Amino acid sequence: MKKNNRVFLEGMRDAIPIALGYYAVAFSLGIMARRVGLTPLQGFLSGILNHASAGEYAEFTVIAADSSYLEMAFVIFVTNARYLLMSCVLSQRFAAKTPIYHRVLVGFGITDEIFGISIAGRGSLNPYYSYGAMLLSLPAWAAGTACGIMAGNVLPASIVSALSVALYGMFLAIIIPPARKNRVVLGLVLVSFLCSFIASHIEWFAGMSESLRTILLTVVIAGTAAAVFPVKEEENA
Repeated sequence: MKKNNRVFLEGMRDAIPIALGYYAVAFSLGIMARRVGLTPLQGFLSGILNHASAGEYAEFTVIAADSSYLEMAFVIFVTNARYLLMSCVLSQRFAAKTPIYHRVLVGFGITDEIFGISIAGRGSLNPYYSYGAMLLSLPAWAAGTACGIMAGNVLPASIVSALSVALYGMFLAIIIPPARKNRVVLGLVLVSFLCSFIASHIEWFAGMSESLRTILLTVVIAGTAAAVFPVKEEENA
């Protein structure tokens, strides 16, 4: 028990910078959530259940488009599918006798950053380390979303509009570094922009909601890229 407590506190300690970063990013998402009509409580619940920037952005986009629940579920599944792979990887790091409920709980709370600090350790992964990181990081993400909504309710429209630009800056920060290092990624980013623009002007696609169009383009472009430009095993080593 003492060992679990110590590991739990280590997870909280290592998650402090993650929690601070999450709050800042989620605050920008909260500004968008306010613009589509969510309340602070709804924003907090959204953040605690869907703790991913791309996932929440997709969620709010679907809400703004007044699309169906089925469409929302599918677009969030597509944007968050990488966490299935991360959960499988972490599951292999647990001791063989780790109960299934620990694996499920850790899988629920997985994010890119929590995965990074969890996988970096040597030896078997103690689930209490992930719990400590989750206890600090996930509420910070949810609180950031809620506070962004509250700020959007009280700040002048000009400031809210300026803060909403930060969200697009965040996504640029995500795609530019890998695009600079890899020409294939750069090409796919440009192709995605071009295809999205063309699809918005084609009559057949015009009848679709924006979120469904994004789903189709994501699946087609990502699937084609995976088939044409497969990543070699040694590149993942």
